[in-house]
Amino acid sequence: MIINERDCRHGHVISIAKQMMTAARTAPKGKGVDLIETAIVTGEDIKILSDMMIAMVGEHGMKFFLRDADNILSAECLVLLGTHEKEQGLNCGHCGYPTCASRAPGVPCAINAFDLGIAIGSACATASDLRADTRVMFSAGLAAQRLDWLKGCKMVMAIPVSVSSKNPFFDRKPKEERK
Repeated sequence: MIINERDCRHGHVISIAKQMMTAARTAPKGKGVDLIETAIVTGEDIKILSDMMIAMVGEHGMKFFLRDADNILSAECLVLLGTHEKEQGLNCGHCGYPTCASRAPGVPCAINAFDLGIAIGSACATASDLRADTRVMFSAGLAAQRLDWLKGCKMVMAIPVSVSSKNPFFDRKPKEERK
């Protein structure tokens, strides 16, 4: 039997993405409270996410969303990582308020954000260990959050994953707004 890498690449990348989700799940969490959600985006859903990113440019004017929207189309899949909002009751002040009770509505608990960051780092390290190319994208994560693909998560980031001869997520040129 001869198995060409091109014939099994997609399945391999999906396997890597699953391992990335495991790494995010097992990453340390503040107070041991796990509020992290993960998912894999593939196929036509990548195009849906790209289209949402393009649509969002008209709302906020962040032109790099156009570049990123085009860029994720080069990904075999994307790993979404998000966190639910839950105050941890530490009164640590990391959110900018002296106590959890004094925190303004809509201001996220910093511990939740720290946990998400650690999970992202763990997921990306796993991809790197497996020689897959990634890039953490705020833009694609925000679009996925808008689509509510991680139900109820307040902070979502996306990590496109690729296995190719050159990492498509670096050396990117800005895109012009489409007419």
